[in-house]
Amino acid sequence: MTTTVRTITEAEHLAFLASRPSASYLQTPAWARAKPEWTSESLGWFDGDQLVGAGLVLYRQLPKVRRYLAYLPEGPVLDWDTDDLGALLRPMARHLKRRGAFGVRIGPPVVWRTWHAATIKAAVADEDVRSLTEVKPDVVDPVGTRTHNQLRSLGWLPPEPEGEGFAAGQPTFRFWVRLTGQTPESLLKGMNQLWRRNIKKADKAGVTVRVGDVSDLPAFHRVYAETAVRDGFTPRPLSYFETMFAALQPEAEDRIRLYLAEHEGDLVAATIWTRVGGHVWYAYGASTSEKRDVRGSNAIQWRMMTDALEAGADVYDLRGITDSVAGDDPHLGLIQFKVGTGGEAYENLGEWDLPLNRLLYTAFDLYLRRRG
Repeated sequence: MTTTVRTITEAEHLAFLASRPSASYLQTPAWARAKPEWTSESLGWFDGDQLVGAGLVLYRQLPKVRRYLAYLPEGPVLDWDTDDLGALLRPMARHLKRRGAFGVRIGPPVVWRTWHAATIKAAVADEDVRSLTEVKPDVVDPVGTRTHNQLRSLGWLPPEPEGEGFAAGQPTFRFWVRLTGQTPESLLKGMNQLWRRNIKKADKAGVTVRVGDVSDLPAFHRVYAETAVRDGFTPRPLSYFETMFAALQPEAEDRIRLYLAEHEGDLVAATIWTRVGGHVWYAYGASTSEKRDVRGSNAIQWRMMTDALEAGADVYDLRGITDSVAGDDPHLGLIQFKVGTGGEAYENLGEWDLPLNRLLYTAFDLYLRRRG
């Protein structure tokens, strides 16, 4: 039977996500309310009358023209293990073109390649290796390879090199800790000596970690803004996080949390957790420059991991890393911090574009590049 694609209700969308082991929080209906500068639509894939897929589409308008980039961040939520991906993606493209889309961007939620902690450590120690892409992965998923090849054959454009192309991207390289079958004791044992020592040091110093609420967001944001200055990135405004919590909290009891690590009344680290099904994400984090010796960042991550384990999650996802393992790369410390948890680096397929109107697609890309 031919697959069809049409608009579905928010309730239908949520019910489908609930039937899956997990999906990205960027594909929940609530995420549309967290992005008020975009218009949105919930899409459903139907095999006859049966809903077999869902996706949140965010529409970004081209200036002065009623044409849109249709963006499905970390989606759509489909059965990607298929030999006929065109049967799922072509009807989506037709639907989005009718809605005025000049181009489509998707982020297939498919893990392609995985590197274990020991492999990453060896790569960091090897002066001749500068990128994970130069290292043989420990796992290559055939679904990822097949999906990659099918997208190319269907006319989708592969991800641009970092820093090029449309500016609204999600990280291709990430880091996670698998929780299935774990206990707090096995989790701790899987960490490196530095992480275990720092967790113990934080506890001995009297660092406490609590789950906060929206009234604590200004305190979180102060530390987050300090982190942005120290690490050289542009911080999001407080209003962004207030909107994010207002959007996600009502959708599910455990969709979003705010954690705060404190020492003798001082906030030393703060993080935001999101959860869909068996997947928990460390979505945002911040720490102060003062009192770094009490190891609040380790304490707060340990609390989030053990809370995720207690909640029955399968994965604790620390999200983005770069692929660089070069000793002179300023981002090396980030991957070293995360690899200390004993988890794995993984590469998804990245974000793929399908131009539906080449002229408008190119114009929009140029507009975003010039805007910086």
